[in-house]
This record gives sequence, structure tokens and C-alpha cells, in this order.
Amino acid sequence: MSGPLGVPVLLSWVCLWLSWQAQGALIISGIPKSLETNGAARLLQKRNADVGTVEVHSFTVDCAVRSRFARTIMTSTAINKGNAAREISFEVELPKTAFIINFSMEIEEQVYVGQVKEKEKAKQQYDKAVSAGKTAGLVKASGRKMEKFSVSVNIASNSKVTFVLTYEELLQRTLGQYEIVIRVKPKEPVQEFKIVSNIFEPQGISYIDAHATFLTNDLLPLVEKTVTDKKAHISFSPTIEQQRKCPDCPGTIIDGDFIIKYDVNREKNLGDIQIANGYFVHFFAPKDLTRLPKNVVFVIDRSGSMSGTKMQQIQEAMIKILEDLHREDHFGIIQFDSSVDSWRNSLSRATEENISEAMAYVKKIVIADRESTDINAAVLKAVDMLVTDREAKRLPEKSIDMIILLTDGNPTSGETRIPLIQENVRNAIGGNMSLYGLGFGNDVDYAFLDVMSRENKGLARRIYTGADAALQLQGFYDEVSSPLLLDVDLRYPDNAVESLTTNHFSQLFKGSEITVAGRLTDNDIDNFLVEVYGQGFEDFSEIGQFSAVDWSVMYPEDDYIFGDFTERLWAYLTIQQLLEKSKTGAADEKANATAKALDMSLQYSFVTPLTSMVVTKPEADDSPMIADKLTEEQRQQAERSGGVSDDILTLTPIVLPDYILTLTPIVLPDYVLTLTPNIVLPDYVLTLTPNIVLQGQGERSEVLSHSRPSTPPNYFVDGDPHFMIELPDKNDALCFNINDKPGTIFNLVRDPVSGILVNGQIIGDKKIPPDGVINTYFYRFGITHWTVGVRLEVNTEFITVYQGGERIKLLWSAPSSLKGPNVDMVLTKDRSLMVTLKDSVKFVILLHKVWEKHPYHRDYLGFYTLDSHLLSPSAHGLLGQFYHGIEYEVSDLRPGEVPGKPDATMFVKGQQLNVTRGWQRDFRNDVKNGENVPCWFIHNNGTGIIDGNASDYIVSGLFKTT
Repeated sequence: MSGPLGVPVLLSWVCLWLSWQAQGALIISGIPKSLETNGAARLLQKRNADVGTVEVHSFTVDCAVRSRFARTIMTSTAINKGNAAREISFEVELPKTAFIINFSMEIEEQVYVGQVKEKEKAKQQYDKAVSAGKTAGLVKASGRKMEKFSVSVNIASNSKVTFVLTYEELLQRTLGQYEIVIRVKPKEPVQEFKIVSNIFEPQGISYIDAHATFLTNDLLPLVEKTVTDKKAHISFSPTIEQQRKCPDCPGTIIDGDFIIKYDVNREKNLGDIQIANGYFVHFFAPKDLTRLPKNVVFVIDRSGSMSGTKMQQIQEAMIKILEDLHREDHFGIIQFDSSVDSWRNSLSRATEENISEAMAYVKKIVIADRESTDINAAVLKAVDMLVTDREAKRLPEKSIDMIILLTDGNPTSGETRIPLIQENVRNAIGGNMSLYGLGFGNDVDYAFLDVMSRENKGLARRIYTGADAALQLQGFYDEVSSPLLLDVDLRYPDNAVESLTTNHFSQLFKGSEITVAGRLTDNDIDNFLVEVYGQGFEDFSEIGQFSAVDWSVMYPEDDYIFGDFTERLWAYLTIQQLLEKSKTGAADEKANATAKALDMSLQYSFVTPLTSMVVTKPEADDSPMIADKLTEEQRQQAERSGGVSDDILTLTPIVLPDYILTLTPIVLPDYVLTLTPNIVLPDYVLTLTPNIVLQGQGERSEVLSHSRPSTPPNYFVDGDPHFMIELPDKNDALCFNINDKPGTIFNLVRDPVSGILVNGQIIGDKKIPPDGVINTYFYRFGITHWTVGVRLEVNTEFITVYQGGERIKLLWSAPSSLKGPNVDMVLTKDRSLMVTLKDSVKFVILLHKVWEKHPYHRDYLGFYTLDSHLLSPSAHGLLGQFYHGIEYEVSDLRPGEVPGKPDATMFVKGQQLNVTRGWQRDFRNDVKNGENVPCWFIHNNGTGIIDGNASDYIVSGLFKTT
């Protein structure tokens, strides 16, 4: 099909397929058994209105955390109200780091429970089901961090089924916090919907935050949080009407991730030990240690397969990484294909001059015509540079050596035998440095990188191809950029413990945590001696004693925080480490590790890569279904075969008679759309809903609509100053900059009814940069709540609270919290200040720390409104005027001056504006790197989108209204 009809038909079909493949994480659906004849019938019937005879009665998630060990129970009940038997499906997603421990179905008071079996034994049942033409696998990869569990069962008329899935995981501390991710995608409103999390941390909870990707202003107050010293209770339970996208809509707004982040107090440098039921667990993450200088060589693949976006993203990430190097660090850069070249023959200190020259070098890396890669020679060159400089004493004595390898392929030049490459690298490194392997895309041999990294005190990480690959690289670097200790030994009495997990660690990084668990030989032990040693900027040595505590006496009413958690945590950690050992070492060592991991997986009913859960369905003629645990290699294989959606759609060359169709990456909300080859869109309208459709529309091109999963509204100003206005009713965002001379004070929010005033003062660079452009930032905010008599002054050094004639001063350098009848404040050290003012507004101020010796930039602040629904319609200001929405239309999409940033025409407030599609960074979740948020950029200080001119918002003082 060609001409005006050819394009829309083809792309509509693609989007229908995408929508079907990317269904949500919780699906309860029904199909009459008599109509289930083939895959096509199933597809059509699941879209049939007759599905409405299946009612999803309830869906609950109960997550209990005891000392970082989380147990999550997902329960759903559905009722078949039809007059025939129907198939009802249960589909949820869980973190890939979790182990399933139980699954059951209750049908007509009969409970069917899954059994964990050795994978090889379960495989016979699996093969039997597959040969019979049945879909036997219950677990599939889903995105980067999740796994999808799905099962279906036939239910008689007027009967109900209750599904229960339970999984456990040990929360890992990354960049200073623990994270719980609960993915919920019900697809329709549920009569009883509830998420509950109870967290108990004996060390005390230093801060906790809960948010969701689908929260709106109306849903935000439903997130209930109760926090005491050691316990936190979080719940979210919207009614069926509150779940709807609109009053008469069948769809639900609940679609995405519910995320809880927290950290604990760390008063003891020795760490914290929990002893219960004959087992112990030791958490070690000392505070206030001085970071060690690092010596890092970046080894960058420049072979032909790295062309285009991959190399651009590496260059973008490398520029940011080089900026973040500390002056005490040393670094080198190697690029390779079949040949190896280095920036310099030895490492260079991270001075301003060297960093500037290195940035220029990185920008000039040219992709080679050759596809071959000599990974062996490139890594050995990096090792030689570090060894030579260490022997010549050009590197600090107390520092850490590391290599970061970035590649997207396999060794195809020079030495290509993988075992020999691993041996060469292992012998050259000799245990004296760490190797980190970062593999791009699906063609890389991840198993090869994984083993080689683990054998050399490092780890491997997959970098997924997508618009955020540069952020993935930066995120990994942030995790390893601040080493605190080397060769950490945690020692315990030999006569008191056995079956220890790993208790020697090559390094400890800032923001991470070491966990050791073991079994006690004496359950009545009173004094438990612990010793910890490590090499740091100053050598670390701590010795202390711990005693067992009977938590059931201290907290008799809280059953969820006790039980066998220490034993199961020990088992989880032991199995994870045994699985790692089964990949490296001699053949007998790998076999022993595998056997032990299998035995423990069966003993504790964990679904691991060595076991499977066999789910027996009630139908006599149905074969059992199998739930497996996927390895990273299996996830990669699924992606290669197209089985994993990662929210980025790429349609590669489409040949259409009479048309050449291309969109060079245009950023639109929640999508990155690439159509190749070239750009011509005459006579078409681009509409982005959850699917993508092109429709013919006469003689002009318009962007009619663009919708995405609902996200919480957010209004913020950050950076130089960049204003962002999120509009949840349009699922879009507007952005603009305000430029003025340093020292100017702007009014951001003013509500005379509720008595709220927020002003901000900007500051400029330390001196004029070489390009002559002085950047300005907000560095000081004044917040007033006239009604209750509260006033806050927040700057980059401290926070001052005034109320009732009293003054309280808080420092950014120390975490703290303040709770009162009129104001609640939570300060996260050197990161953020969350403020809730009574009956009015909730916001967070972010602190951006800049290298104190930076020649131009300074520390600055960002201001984010989290909840404004209690403010009156009279609210105004540069941000406040948008709290109640704004009407606009965008049309005439056309190429802009910058590739990938198209221009368009916006009709707003009776005016016609030229706007540009771009993005601003939202730093709420990542204060260092931020997250790109697509938006329509309004030029000339927001003229046309703000009321009046920018100068109308200038005030004379931090707490003044004029």
C-alpha cells in the first residue's frame, strides 16, 4: 500500500502490536474457555467487551522490611461473574534481584501451592508442556530491573480465584540509600487496592521518602506515612473512583512504580549487628571517612559497531565523568579497535588543564572503519600503564587503581580465545587493581565480561541501548568514584560462628554497605567480639562487642519484624555468593559452589537459576507450569529475540513508495521515537498516545496530542535558572529560562489567601568564563507562611527557621528533622530539604554542591513544588501562576535550528509563539546527574507564557511582596 493511506496503516499496526506486548504488570483478564482456540482468538477475546464479566475484587501489596531484608506478598482476588467458565490471568512484576519463595492459587476453597524443585527435574515437566503446545514458562524478563510472573487458570461460572505471590530480597545500599520498587499496572480500577509497607530498622531511620510515577495532586494526600525512631509505616489505598483516569473512564490512573527510599542512622564506625534465632548479620558502612584518591584508566572501544549514538553517548558521559574527577585523582584514556592508542603514555593528574585537554581528546575520538576489537591488548595496555606509574611512584601511595572497560562486542582481533584473555588479564593484574566491564547492547558477550571483572576485584554492568545510556554510564561511575577503604576484613570468634558469608572485601565505596552473615554455634552467647580492619586514607581498625537482643520483648505487638529473618537473610546472601563463585575458579570449585547453592535453594524454597517452581493447575488435562529465575545471559538472549520492552521504540528502515520517512530523534513525553532513513512528513499528523499513529490531515503537519502514564504534577526551578511547568492534564511540560543580573530577587509563589510567599535570589559565576556568558543560579530562598507565623531562609550553607520569636539554625552538613504543628522539615545531608507547611504547600529544595576549586561555578539551589492543591486560585508568581493549569495548543511541527530539537507553533493566551522541543533536568531522584524531562521551550524569558514580563516579578527583599 502506498500514498497517503500507506503510512498510517503500517504504523498503526506496529503500535497495536507494541501495546499488546507491553501490557501491564498486574493483569486480571477473562476468556471463555469455549473460545480459546488459538493465539489470534485469545488476542481478540481479551479485547472483547465480554471481559467485563470478570471482576477484579482486590489487589494488595504487603512489603515488610526487617534490617534491609524485604518480604513482599502480592495478593489478588478475581470473580468470574459470567455464565460460562473463563480463563483468568494473574500477571505481576518483581525485582530481578528477588527470589520467589511461594505462589499459590485458592479456587473454591481448594489451595494449589507451587513447589520448588531442582531445575533439571522440573525441566522434564516443562518440555512435556511445551511439546503439547502449551505455554509453560511463567517468568520473563521485563525491562532492565524487573521480571514478569504470569499465570492463567480456568474458573467456573460464579466462582472466584485468589492468587498469592511472595518474594524476598536483601536491599542493597546504593549512593547512600535503600530502594524498594513496587510495580503496579492493574489496567482497570480495583474494588480494593492497597499498598502497605512496614519497615523496622534497629539502627534508626534517618530519612524516608515515598513517591510513585503515577501520583497526581489528588492522589498525593493518599500516601500515608508514619515514622518513629526505628519504624516506618507507609500505605496507599485509593478508592475505585480515585483510581479512574476520569469519572466515567474504564481505565485506571494506577500504572507505574511505587518507590520507597530510605537510609538508617550510623552512629558506630564498627557497624551494626543483629543477632536472632542462632544467626547474626553485620552491616558495615562507617561514616565520615576520607575518600581515597583513585587512579583510573578508561578503555574505550572505537570499532565500527560503536558508531552513531553509542559513541556520542560515551563521549557525553566521559565529559561529565572527567568533570567529576578530584584533583588528587590520576587518569588515563585508551581507545582501541584492532589497534590500541592512548591519550598519553602514563596517567595524568586531574588538574584543570589536563581535564580540559582530555575532554578535547574524547570529543575527537573517531570510529574506525574496522569492526574488529582487540580487547586483550587494550586491557593489558591499561594494566601496564598503572603498573609502570605505580613502580615509578608517580601515583599516591594510598590510592586505588582501577580500569573501566567500555565495549559493545566480542574479542575478534589479536588474542580471541576467551579463557586465555581472562588468564592473561588475571595474571597481569595480580590482584593489585580492579577491573570493571561495561557492556553496551545485546551483542556484547556479557558472560565473558562478568567473569573477567569478578576475577579482578570488579564487576560487570550492562549498559542498555537507549536515550539514557550516557546517564547509565554516569550512574555506574558515581557508584565507584569515591573509594573509602581497601582490603576490608571483618573478623569474628572462630569458636562462636560458622558458615560465614564472604567477610573479606576488596573495597568499600561511599554510599554503599558491606553485609556479612553467619550461624552461631552458641545460641546463648552474651558477648560477641567483632574486629574490622581496612586500608584507607587513614588505616581503619575497630574492635567491639555485641550482645543478643530479644526483640520480641521490646516490640511484642509487631510480629512482622521478627521470625526467622536473620536465617533467611543469611541463606539469601550465601546463595547469591555461591552463584557468583560458580562462575569463576577451578572446575571442582565451581561444581561445589553450584551443588551447595542448589541444596540451599531447595532447603529454603528459593527460586534461583538452579531451581524452578512447579505450579500445578486444577485442570486434569493441563500440564504443570514452571517458574524459573533468569540469569543475566538469559535476559540478554530474550532481548535479542525481542522479548523485552524497554520503553524505547525504534522502527528501522521502512521503505514506502512515494515517501521517505524519518524523525531524527525527537524527544516526546516518555518516548524516544526514531524512524529511519530521512525526514519528510508532508500532509501528516503525528499523534502520540500510549501507541504511535500517523494520520493524513490535508496540507499541514500538527502534533495533536501526546499522552503518557500519569505522573505527579511538578513545578520547579533549577539550574541556570530553568523553570519547568508539568501539566498532568495534558501529560506534557513547558519550560523557560529567566535571565537577569546577579543579586536579583524574584517572586516564585504568592498566595494572599493561604498566606504563602516564596522568593528566590540569584547569584552569578565567580568570574566571567572564556565564552563571556555569566551563568546565574538561585542560591537563596525566603519562604513565609503569614497565617501561622513561620519564616524560613534557605541558602547554600545553612537553613534558618523563625517562629514565635525563636530561631533555629540547621547546617546542610548534618542530617536532621524538625516536626511541629505548623511546619515539618526533613534535611538530608548535603542533598535536600523537604518542607511541609500546614494546610498549604509541600516542597523540596535541592543543594547542588560544586567543586570548591571550580574556576567559575558555585554551589546553588533548586526549588521543587511537590504538592500545591491546597493553595487558592489566587496563587501567582513565576511558578505559582501555573499551579492551576494553563490552556494551549501546539501545531506545525517543523525542523528546528538544532538537530533533534524541532520547532512548533504554540497558541496560548491569545498569542502565537515559536517554541522548541527540548528538555530540562529534574534532579529530584538524582541530585548529581538529573533526569532529562521533555518540554516545550518558550524563548525570551518566558514572554507570552508568563503573565506580563519577567521584570514584573522582581521584589526588593527576600521576604518582601514588592
